[in-house]
Amino acid sequence: MNAPKNLLLITLCCLLASVSWVKAQINMPQPSPLATVSQKVGLSEVTITYSRPGMKGRKIFGDLVPFDAIWRTGANAATKISLSDAMEVEGKEIPAGDYALYTIPGKKEWTIILNKNLESSTTEYQESEEAARFKVPVGNAKEPVETFTILFSDVTDQAAKIHLLWANTKVAFSIEDADVDEQVMAQIEQQMAQAGDNAGLYFQAASYYFTNNKDLQKAQEWIDKAVSLDDTKYWMLHLQAKIHAKNNNEQQALEAAQKSMKLAEENGNMDYVRLNEQLIESLD
Repeated sequence: MNAPKNLLLITLCCLLASVSWVKAQINMPQPSPLATVSQKVGLSEVTITYSRPGMKGRKIFGDLVPFDAIWRTGANAATKISLSDAMEVEGKEIPAGDYALYTIPGKKEWTIILNKNLESSTTEYQESEEAARFKVPVGNAKEPVETFTILFSDVTDQAAKIHLLWANTKVAFSIEDADVDEQVMAQIEQQMAQAGDNAGLYFQAASYYFTNNKDLQKAQEWIDKAVSLDDTKYWMLHLQAKIHAKNNNEQQALEAAQKSMKLAEENGNMDYVRLNEQLIESLD
């Protein structure tokens, strides 16, 4: 008659023991730690979350990671790339959202894949769930990279490159906020219509036009207006000098650069002192 009670007691003890075992786990470093890298590209945010395995004396590509087979591009779960806005990845339009980043490593080129299914696996992979697929050439890392690394480089006003590096291998692909110029120009048109006496708005608009080789006469008009409203900012005067120089107004460029350099010295900003010195030398 006591058998059911004994069985119940044994089961309860086992459950309590299993709960205690789970709670008593040791917190220790993971062999392939999780990492997140983010970059503002244009007006959009790109975030990549991935696990970072190490070489640990192993041969990686063509062995641990086979050639011509789909790879989750890291360890543990598939690498995730998140786009805050629609972007162009290697020239392909990709909507905003989260994607699993898969690759197919090869000896001379890799296939890069963005998959819409974050829960997919290499054993249950469905090509029908892909958002994009393209090939990029393989390069050689200058030095062996012990830990799998993803990083951004060549960041411009609207584009960047994403690099995958491990062992002696590196590959890269481009990502671009293709609509950034259209968005900024729309903002400039809206803001400049009501800029009033806001020197900062005139400076920003002039800076964008100068940097992106747009209407330099308009840029000149805006930066002159900014300086007329506030001639105490050395960075505004330096931009005025550069725009004057670009418009072949050398005397005005020289005067603006000299004023900018004097203010920069007074404010202890030696970077702008040097920038103005270089600009003045280029005018000689």
